[in-house]
Amino acid sequence: MMHAAPPSLPSIEFINTQATLKDFSEAVTLLFEPAPPIVKHLYAKRPYPTYSALIDETSAFLATPDKNLTLEEQLDVINAHPRIGAAKANLSALSLIEQGYTAEDAAKKVDETATPSTDDAVTQATLKKLNEEYEAKYGFKFVVFVNGRPRNVIIPVMEERIANSTKEQEMKTAMTDMVLIARDRLKKLNVD
Repeated sequence: MMHAAPPSLPSIEFINTQATLKDFSEAVTLLFEPAPPIVKHLYAKRPYPTYSALIDETSAFLATPDKNLTLEEQLDVINAHPRIGAAKANLSALSLIEQGYTAEDAAKKVDETATPSTDDAVTQATLKKLNEEYEAKYGFKFVVFVNGRPRNVIIPVMEERIANSTKEQEMKTAMTDMVLIARDRLKKLNVD
């Protein structure tokens, strides 16, 4: 059986000196999902000594989103991340692994033949319901740094945040967790 190559980042030197906006966007998307407002900002701020420095710049940029982004752009950044429990065909290879699919399924980037390694139908149905509740209350997708936890462990986190948070706090948490996700992805890609 032939396996697809794992995702990889181009060298930081390439990103700084030769990358077109498209090349740069593809690299940043591996870390942050497709978020054009982040890509545009980071591309203009080149060069970076390391990918960690690029993530540090993103962290500083997202720390004051009202200063740097319109509300619509903030929502675009947050909504770039897939829903917890999203259809497998809509997930990047890294998101598949983060959401509990096997590395083999992620490498194949299969759609409906991929199966969650630890989930069941009840967990999937609960996550779907909670995603709907969360989005109805806050107006954007739930983002959390899963950090290897099974999806069923995320359910009480979602329930707590739906019951006891504000839109402003959730936007801040989403952007903070996006940076944590990017740092974790960078570590897993063995770069820097």
